[in-house]
Amino acid sequence: MTLYVIRRLIGVTGVLLAVCAITFTIFYLLPADPAAAACGKSCSTERVEQVRHVMGLDLPVWRQFADYLTGIFAGRDLGSGPHAVHCGFPCFGYSYENSLPVWSLLTDRLPVSVSLAVGSAVLWLVLGLGAGVTAALKKGSLADRGLMVGAVATASLPVYFTAMVLIWGAVRIAGVLPYPSYVALTRDPVHWASNLLLPWIALALLYAAMYARQSRSSMIEAMAQPYIRTARAKGMPERTVVLKHGLRSGMTPVLTLFGMDLGGLLAGAVITESIFGIPGVGQLFFDALRRSDQPVILGVTLLAAFFIVGANLVVDLLYAVIDPRVRY
Repeated sequence: MTLYVIRRLIGVTGVLLAVCAITFTIFYLLPADPAAAACGKSCSTERVEQVRHVMGLDLPVWRQFADYLTGIFAGRDLGSGPHAVHCGFPCFGYSYENSLPVWSLLTDRLPVSVSLAVGSAVLWLVLGLGAGVTAALKKGSLADRGLMVGAVATASLPVYFTAMVLIWGAVRIAGVLPYPSYVALTRDPVHWASNLLLPWIALALLYAAMYARQSRSSMIEAMAQPYIRTARAKGMPERTVVLKHGLRSGMTPVLTLFGMDLGGLLAGAVITESIFGIPGVGQLFFDALRRSDQPVILGVTLLAAFFIVGANLVVDLLYAVIDPRVRY
């Protein structure tokens, strides 16, 4: 297991370096001028050159990339002389649009996106697994058909449509929930949950439909295995057969899907955060795209890559816990 973890950590490091190199190449070698975008339309040529020097864009490409990697692990100074800007560890660049280091922007928004991702993940797991397992155990019945038709219908609705319907029904018509505006968990847990309930439901309905279909097919396959018949022949209670043997072995594909989805949402749900006005990483990314704030775009991209590869590493390690047939 130790050697496996070491190999996986080396692989994760390689993936992150590759993502960093690709995104750096895309954002800094394209025809668009990052210095001109950071300076603004009214900047003179001399001012653009000053900004280019501060951003280090007048250096060779390999030096720019080396300085960027060095800044992530040790921090760095952007520019020199009186115009130098210090970017502390870990330095993901500097947003000249916001006049702040990218890392501080990410850490300010990250708790919001984590609250959104974790809350919706709990909901979609409960709804999706519950519907999928029920449909699998009642395969071919009216309940099975009804749950799967509902799952297909829910998955067909884009999240922005679901969000707008929820706002219209729960806020404007019924008035049972406030319009979402983020409140920190440590400040007021009740208002934190009530303000995030609609975004949680909007995301959970979309993902729960996919998890219901995946868990149904996995459970049907698992319940047809010989060891399930053996467990039943030994006289085990049906609940033990389903939960201990069928569900554990049938959840491996679901766990893989969950790692990818949760890792992506931790780096921000762009559409959901934009519709509900939630100040998370997704909203930060959307604003950076509109302003062509390339350091922020690059920082969010690297953060998303980190969460996705990290979640996949955790999922790989959990395989042995969930499925006893897996041995590393």
